[in-house]
Amino acid sequence: MDAVTLGESMVAFLPSRPGRLADVPSFDRAIGGAESNVACALAAFGHTARWVGRVGADGFGDHLVERVAGYGVDVSAVCRDPARPTGVYFRTADDRGTGAHEVAYYRSGSAASAMSTGNVDLAAVRAGRVLHLSGITAALSGDCLELMRELTAPRPGRPLVSFDVNHRLALWPGSDGPRVLLELARRADIVFVGDDEARQAWGLHGGRAILEALPEPQTVVVKHGKGGASAFDRNTAGLEDADGTATLVRPPHVDVVAHVGAGDAFAAGFLSATLRGLPVRDRLRHGHLFAAATLTTPGDLAAPPTRDHADRLAALDDDAWGRLRLGPGWTQADKALEEANTP
Repeated sequence: MDAVTLGESMVAFLPSRPGRLADVPSFDRAIGGAESNVACALAAFGHTARWVGRVGADGFGDHLVERVAGYGVDVSAVCRDPARPTGVYFRTADDRGTGAHEVAYYRSGSAASAMSTGNVDLAAVRAGRVLHLSGITAALSGDCLELMRELTAPRPGRPLVSFDVNHRLALWPGSDGPRVLLELARRADIVFVGDDEARQAWGLHGGRAILEALPEPQTVVVKHGKGGASAFDRNTAGLEDADGTATLVRPPHVDVVAHVGAGDAFAAGFLSATLRGLPVRDRLRHGHLFAAATLTTPGDLAAPPTRDHADRLAALDDDAWGRLRLGPGWTQADKALEEANTP
């Protein structure tokens, strides 16, 4: 496998119109989950990808596994739990950045929270060039945290470990969350963290402070929201002293439909370009392009552009990249042009 991801996925219910959850009359069913989102985007882009998780032996579990497999993801190591349900959640149509946004999770005691070193196929999890994990899994239960520590432990021949901090304050009722997330991040090879997360969880301000707190990972990607993303690569000459020097790439202009899932898509794009050995600037650009695919759709998950389309956009000169504007349907534009020119 090019990439393996492990974590909880849930059935998501998206509102039929804007408004409070109390007022929305109906919902459309979708799927959501940080790690399966990454696997789906990578598989849709042509990589071999596997998602490992645990779902209930129920209809929602059936739907989840079928939808993830529909993207071309290997789901052979997903376990079905006859005693625990598949998690679900409902959300409003409002932007997460507004006070009107609501999310109602029904995940307590879910099948995924029972994942452990004893019931997960560890060989299947380690069978990729990259293993992608997130901090959400560590918060689900003590067994899940033990599993995360096992998978991030240094050992000969382990895959490249990618870790998205994904700090969710509501999942950590005590004070352990920041400490645990920092511990896991320091054991990874690639770390994704928002500068807002680093401030909230660790009280860190700026790329240099984040680098000094994470001396072990070879690559640290700091996301700045609308300001773009910076990659600190310790394999690049001149960065070993953690002086704050980094590659910064601002995102293209995007006509946003919904923000949910953009961080997962960004990680998938960056990892795809990493697997292909592309330079750091292009890794960041692919991250932004994958994120733009999700930002211009209403759900948590969207198919990325074709590989040829993404590569041509990522290769634009700086001026052309700065003028790039992407709106709903942009990932299909290249495909439509190709079909129109086909006899």
